[in-house]
Amino acid sequence: MKNTLKNIVKGSTVALMILLLCLPVGCESFVEADDPKGQLPQATIFENEETATAAVTTLYGRLRDDVLLTGNLYGLNALIGFYSDEFDYYAAPGQPVATFYNHNVIASNDIIKTLWNGTYSAIYMSNSALEGLEASENLSATTKNQLKGEALFVRSLCHFYLVELFGDVPYIQTTDYTANQHVTRMSEEQVYINLVQDLIEAKTLLDEDYVSGERIRANTFAVSALLARVYLSMGHWEDAQNESSAVINAPMYQLEANLANEFLKESTSAIFQLKPKNAGQNTQEAVTFLFVTGPPPLMALNYGLEEAFETNDLRRQQWVVEISDGNQSWYAPYKYRQSANTGTSQEYSIVLRLAEQYLIRAEARVNLGDLSGAREDINQIRHRAGLSDTQAFSVAEILQSVLRERRVELFSEYGQRWFDLKRFGQAQEILSPIKPNWRPTDVLLPVPETELLMNPNLAPQNSGY
Repeated sequence: MKNTLKNIVKGSTVALMILLLCLPVGCESFVEADDPKGQLPQATIFENEETATAAVTTLYGRLRDDVLLTGNLYGLNALIGFYSDEFDYYAAPGQPVATFYNHNVIASNDIIKTLWNGTYSAIYMSNSALEGLEASENLSATTKNQLKGEALFVRSLCHFYLVELFGDVPYIQTTDYTANQHVTRMSEEQVYINLVQDLIEAKTLLDEDYVSGERIRANTFAVSALLARVYLSMGHWEDAQNESSAVINAPMYQLEANLANEFLKESTSAIFQLKPKNAGQNTQEAVTFLFVTGPPPLMALNYGLEEAFETNDLRRQQWVVEISDGNQSWYAPYKYRQSANTGTSQEYSIVLRLAEQYLIRAEARVNLGDLSGAREDINQIRHRAGLSDTQAFSVAEILQSVLRERRVELFSEYGQRWFDLKRFGQAQEILSPIKPNWRPTDVLLPVPETELLMNPNLAPQNSGY
């Protein structure tokens, strides 16, 4: 990680300096960045409310543009969709993303390196903001708490995806290069413990209301929604139930009766969204996923996913589009529909939404023995999709119902399907018949080879690589 941190320190320092002229979420124009020596020091940035806010809110732009949550071909939506059973690959075999579809990922893969480095860069920037806020003497307590809670949220979100993808990973909580250059990997269990600690602290710092009229900055409920995910991964069922219930019971969140509205920026189901970089832009997901003629130029939904929808499921009607050449049909996600500039942005990328919280609570409840409560949550999601009550009654049946509902509800959303297959212990069963190169060790991605060479303390490499 030594080489990574050198680059991160350099790049993030410059990024923080030019925040002086940044807009609240994502920088749309910059002054020319001189050598960092000529820039305002970090202490100056975090003594002013406007620049401190810009420093923290730009973290969301980093998530959108450069890290795991980007909607382009190299974000989790596409990459892990290829890696699991959500997307089929149609482009040239030599494309880098083909290694994910074919399960030929190796430790020297450039995409793996980019995922790792980009995510730790965002973590470094979060830590830089946290340290600047801690040292600040001029910010009001209200502002400082809000910004600190947001930085903790971003840091936690990044670490969550890292541990889900790579297993044991470093949990970085400082910008101190001397401390970080020889860092070791923390056990998955301890990473989750740290995530819980950070998120609980963030909850105490943030308000229930959003800072602006849009749901693009973390509030208490965004933290609870992420914490519910973390507890689900840990198997802490009661905690997962409590956090998801906090979100479900909040009046500001409602399931959209019209599924065509679910992914609009004004969606009442949205808990946390990423706003497009420029005015009038919409999501990168629409640009990546949609095509108008067949065969697909790059990707299409796996036929098994299309077939997983029950007859008359409104999600199939509203969120999947069929493209035909007259002889064959292909399917694409149609959650996001605007791939061009619309003057005023209509769609934001939704990272956390209410339907997931119902399904988290259903899974938690069945594991707690509350089968009727689990069925109620499943039926809330099914009724909204125009379906009748679930016919699952036993523990095993209800768990499979949860898994199936998650598949048709959360498809193409930041690797949710892949994480579900792992959590339910079904990756081997589902993927080995359709992925010829599948190996059981593929449940984890490899640590980048360059990182192991620069910092031997990151060894051992994940099994199979």
